[in-house]
Amino acid sequence: MSVALVGAGPGDPELITVRGLARVRAAEVLVYDRLVTPALVDETPQGALRVARDELTQDEVNALLVEHGRRSFVVRLKGGDPFVFGRGGEEALALAEAGVPFELVPGVSSIAAVPGSALVPVTHRGVSQAVTAFAAHDVESLDVAALARVPGTLVAFMGGAGAKRLAQRLIEHGKPASTPAAVISRGTLPDEEVVVSPLGAVSAANRTPALLVVGEVVAVREALALRASAA
Repeated sequence: MSVALVGAGPGDPELITVRGLARVRAAEVLVYDRLVTPALVDETPQGALRVARDELTQDEVNALLVEHGRRSFVVRLKGGDPFVFGRGGEEALALAEAGVPFELVPGVSSIAAVPGSALVPVTHRGVSQAVTAFAAHDVESLDVAALARVPGTLVAFMGGAGAKRLAQRLIEHGKPASTPAAVISRGTLPDEEVVVSPLGAVSAANRTPALLVVGEVVAVREALALRASAA
């Protein structure tokens, strides 16, 4: 049989791809992440085995995919895109080494979808022509000096809890404290929360998942919000 590594998208169940949803609906075994909405988990056929990944190590997940993938059609459902901070590459390598056929079904990544949902374009003509995305779960290990010098927009994944400390470190390394920033929690979901402030006033997110977006593009949001409300 085989394994499909499927991106569930940034949160809203309607943002999974058509192909991704078709694979979920055909799954005999579903291995899913904590951030995947229950509405997508419920799309699996009656009688399908559902396995929550939360209590498993990555090695245990890899072994599970290989074991079930040898005799069943398995869907590995991951938030966002499997290859964008999703460890999908590790799982694909484990399957390839075990000789288990697999396919990748890309997902809508939070890198643009979450800021976009909050009306923050990560690129904008005349404002930002580049985007730098990075994982910020360990702020102290980051090369913040390099990040502070990078032109364009910064998008910090898993940066909610450490948003304040990351902002402090960016400022220490030369990023102006007046740089517009946004902490976006539970992006694309009905209870999405967006907190816009200068970088110097950024605080930790109250809820997860959350992204921190830093750059002049955040200031575009106000103009877009005004036009959207007037439409």
